Amino acid sequence: MKSRLLAGVVAVLLAIVGAVIVVSYAQGADQRAVSGLDPVGVLVVTKAVPAGSSAETLKAAVALQQLPGTAVAKTALNTLDGSGGKVTSADLVPGEQLLAERLVSPEELKSSGSVPVPAGLQEISFQLEPQRVVGGRVTPGDHVGIFISMPSGGIEAKSDKETVQLSIHKALVTAVQRAPEGAAAKPAPSATDAPAPDPRDVNLPTGSLMVTVAVNDINAGKIVFAAEYASIWLSREPLDAQDSGPRIMIRPDVYK
Repeated sequence: MKSRLLAGVVAVLLAIVGAVIVVSYAQGADQRAVSGLDPVGVLVVTKAVPAGSSAETLKAAVALQQLPGTAVAKTALNTLDGSGGKVTSADLVPGEQLLAERLVSPEELKSSGSVPVPAGLQEISFQLEPQRVVGGRVTPGDHVGIFISMPSGGIEAKSDKETVQLSIHKALVTAVQRAPEGAAAKPAPSATDAPAPDPRDVNLPTGSLMVTVAVNDINAGKIVFAAEYASIWLSREPLDAQDSGPRIMIRPDVYK
């Protein structure tokens, strides 16, 4: 009886030891796999970071990870030492390696992202919230449709009616500026040029955007008027987008 009890206890102990060995082996499998591929420490983005964020802000959004040497980019960083005063040149998304070229001086950021102005046109800027700028995803080089919405006075015969019109077609975007992280919306904020958010980033954009477009003198006047006395919405309107001609929308037209 005692021998069978002892044998049972030994069997249980062996089972426990075996289980511990298996778990320990499984937990170390990934580390052994990486160690066989010349692991390299690299900073990896852990949460979304908007363009224009300071290096200090970035510290809370990256973590040092060991990756196989063959999978690490040549310009990947393993420390933020020496990055003081720099800002992110683009929106960063979780999972990407932090590259040296993603950190630039504020002056470099301000001069990036613009495109040449076609002859005969002039540039004009206006500030909008992200939802009015295709979710903040408009970038320099895009063409946009500019909708002007007026609470009244858009039609002389019905001066008390609200109106909306796609008033300017296929305007060339020459620059897009996003307010620095944490900046409050102001009529004339200090902004930094930045590419639009990465489409893989599903986080809602924050802060106002300053959009600059190249238009003729007449359309420039329309934009100034709308910015002062009406409202503006943008659509991304490529050069091959359908153009059904000028149409002023009023309430009865919405349900037609």
